[in-house]
Amino acid sequence: MSLAKYEVFSTVVELGSLTRTAEKLGLTQSAVSHAIASLESEWGFTLLTRGRAGIGLTPNGARVLKHVRDIIQRSELLKQEVASIQGLETGTVRIGTFTSISTQWLPGIMKRFQAEHPAIEIKLLEGDYDEINDWITSGAVDFGFVSLTAARPFDIIPLTKDNLLCIVPDESPYREMTVMSLAQLQAEPFIMPKWGKESDLLRIIKVNRLSLNIKYEVLEDQAIMAMVKNGLGISILPAMVLYEALDGIHMIGLEGDPYRTIVLAAVSFKQLSPAARKFKKHITAWLSEQQVSL
Repeated sequence: MSLAKYEVFSTVVELGSLTRTAEKLGLTQSAVSHAIASLESEWGFTLLTRGRAGIGLTPNGARVLKHVRDIIQRSELLKQEVASIQGLETGTVRIGTFTSISTQWLPGIMKRFQAEHPAIEIKLLEGDYDEINDWITSGAVDFGFVSLTAARPFDIIPLTKDNLLCIVPDESPYREMTVMSLAQLQAEPFIMPKWGKESDLLRIIKVNRLSLNIKYEVLEDQAIMAMVKNGLGISILPAMVLYEALDGIHMIGLEGDPYRTIVLAAVSFKQLSPAARKFKKHITAWLSEQQVSL
């Protein structure tokens, strides 16, 4: 069946590995390779490239990927609609998320949701804002959490404001300050968080024409905090990340009280599957109960 081949192709692109795809889908690696070869034979062009950097998409593969994922989504939607008519609850919801959401919100949300809807499977893809935007656009996820500044022209639901704070090592002369000016950031080695090309921090730097002394660019929040603790520089992180700050660092407010607005984004919330609609509603209800929503 072509749908099974489409799922193999989409998963290989998602994971970048035939072996990991085989493990995830419960197939042999030979079966995964055969499915890709069968599609390439059927369509008459190569879908994937294989090199030292791993598996990637050919230009033609990139052109058909969104259509393949659209078909997979439509099939999932049909399956869920039929189950709903039959009085059943089933399906899979795929969500794009980033570290602080995965840590702070999703465990509580998912625990309650799966207690109420045990037959609905939740799958998480974690990345930066750019990756999440790409997953939403391509159909790899049903919806995702992103910053409003970074969000593409999707349907969005604003969720909460998250203050941005400066972090310095305990021995820093700035540690006694309650508010740090943006100009003062330029005087110290800076550790730049890698949130994506349209992050709130990059917007602040651009709007205020700051010239930061960027020594390192780091993706992981915990790594940034550890580097600050060891005196390698200062940085800026959201308050959600700093809920359990490491010993040895100090948090300081920033001039103008900058913040990021976290939103839920989708190509179209009206076209979500029944399972995805249920999970979206569950997210907003949980946040309201926790008093963290706008």
